[in-house]
Formats: sequence, C-alpha cells, structure tokens
Amino acid sequence: MSTILDLHTHSEASEDSRAPVEAYLNWIKLRHAERPLDGIVLTEHRQFNRDADYRHLEDKFGQMVLRASEVETNYGHMLVFGVNDDIVKRFDFANVRLDAQTLINGVAAMGGIVVPCHPGRPNIGLYEHYQSKPPLENIVAVEALNGGSRKGEDERSAELISKFGYAATGGSDSHLVSLIGLCATRFEADIKTIDDLVRELKSGAYEPADFRPRRKPVPQAVEVETR
Repeated sequence: MSTILDLHTHSEASEDSRAPVEAYLNWIKLRHAERPLDGIVLTEHRQFNRDADYRHLEDKFGQMVLRASEVETNYGHMLVFGVNDDIVKRFDFANVRLDAQTLINGVAAMGGIVVPCHPGRPNIGLYEHYQSKPPLENIVAVEALNGGSRKGEDERSAELISKFGYAATGGSDSHLVSLIGLCATRFEADIKTIDDLVRELKSGAYEPADFRPRRKPVPQAVEVETR
C-alpha cells in the first residue's frame, strides 16, 4: 500500500499564509480525483507548532495532518521532519542564520531528518549555494518538485539530484488554499505517523508526484492554399 503526502505546506500559522488547515483539507476532498493525497505536512516558517491538534479535522476529512518546520540556514531553506523536544531545545528555529551542516547532523542524531527545499530557487536554494561553498554531507533527499517553482528552478533541482545522487521529494509549498497538493511525494510504504514518515524519508523508497495541470499545446496556424 502506498501513501501520497504533500510534504511542504504553510497554514495561517505562517506569517505569509492565510490558508486555514480545514480549508486545505476541504479542497483536497473536493478535488481528490485530481490530487489524490492521503495527507499533508504543515511546515510552518521558523517555528514548530507543537501544541496544534488536528485530530478532529483528520476524522472529519479522512486526511492525515502531520507537522514539521521550514527553517533558514547559510545554505538556504530546509524542511525539518521528526521535530521533537530535543531538537527544539538544541536549535532556535527563529534564527535565520542556522548552520546547515550542524542542523543536518544534529537533527539526524536526535531522530529526525532535514530535506533542503526548492533547491533550484535563487538565493534561498541549495543549488546556488553550491556554486561557492562545498557540498553538504549527510543529505539524504532534496525537494525535486515545488508547486511554486518558476521556470528553470525544478530543472536546477534535477541537476543537483543527478550530480549528487540525492533522493527526490515533492511538495506544493502552498500558501493559498487552491495550491495545496500541486506537487507531492508518493511513498511505497503505508505512513500513519511522523515517525513512519521520517523512517521512509531515510529509506529513499519514494518519488515526487506532479499534479500540476498541463497546458494545452497552442494549435499551429494552417496555411490555406489559394488558387
């Protein structure tokens, strides 16, 4: 049994999003044929919302709601999965200058995993930082597909994945309700908890899933022969 999760989402708990979690789940329910998600992971900016309880919404909509974080480092933005009390005590997620290597190693030692997100994005992506800094160690995966990517960004991410052999994930990076689930990650295993998710992210048994609508080709003009 496989599981499809949107690993990168922002609710109204993030300062630049106005999307309620309930609205996300309702949108998924209404458009499940187009975006067949089993759940979402809330990755709020520079924080971990440890006290949030979404069980009533999970029951109402039949969707998982897991929690993680998006933090800022000297190598760009990164998603932290498996956040626990030890990780929160060790790292100040509000610090926008976290040392990436220290974060990756420390989170792994405390049972979590760090996944650099939108690595092909200028300034805040891993690709650009690798042009002037040595590659990071102990990275398992990076985000290959991002629902907010502009032209060329996913291609740069693919180049990075090919060169360094990283596993690839997908996430919508949604800040608006209608963008939820545009990109996601398809896992081979059945995932029910954040511990399951961390275990499977470490395994590499998954692939990015792209549910963005395809643009229809523009019809070519047909020349009409005149006699």
